[in-house]
Amino acid sequence: MEIISQKNISTPLGEMIACAVDQGICLLEFTDRKNMDKQLKALSKALKAEVIEKEHSHFVQLEKELKEYFEGRRSHFEVPLFTTGTAFQEKVWQLLREIPMGEIRTYKQQSELLGNPRAIRAVGTANGINKIAILIPCHRVIGSNGELVGYAGGIWRKQKLLELEKAILF
Repeated sequence: MEIISQKNISTPLGEMIACAVDQGICLLEFTDRKNMDKQLKALSKALKAEVIEKEHSHFVQLEKELKEYFEGRRSHFEVPLFTTGTAFQEKVWQLLREIPMGEIRTYKQQSELLGNPRAIRAVGTANGINKIAILIPCHRVIGSNGELVGYAGGIWRKQKLLELEKAILF
């Protein structure tokens, strides 16, 4: 059976679980996220692989880039990512990666950019099942009314990430 390497990483916003395969980082979530066990099982099933606590070369780069990000010295991540989703989810996640640091968009704007203005809920759902927090910046998407909504890591973390990114740029 294939192996998915797993490691816990400490950040200023709390402990995170990282998972990697040779193609890239396939999961980065806060350990206190709801249904974390379910996330790991789904990843294991999707990749037909077993999740095992073990070092991986991608973790070295990931930890370095996260440290620089939280210190305000990195605005772009280069560590390879490996996502597992439907074609629609992959498009949503790619669009998230195109949101410049320090900027926010609404779910409605995201659905319009995808060419499907009525897919607001589907965009929100795809955002919600993004398994790679921070690197695929779903925290940069807010409600049409300007409210910080829907962040599995907690709204307080979404707020902190947005504040950190504004500070990096200005």
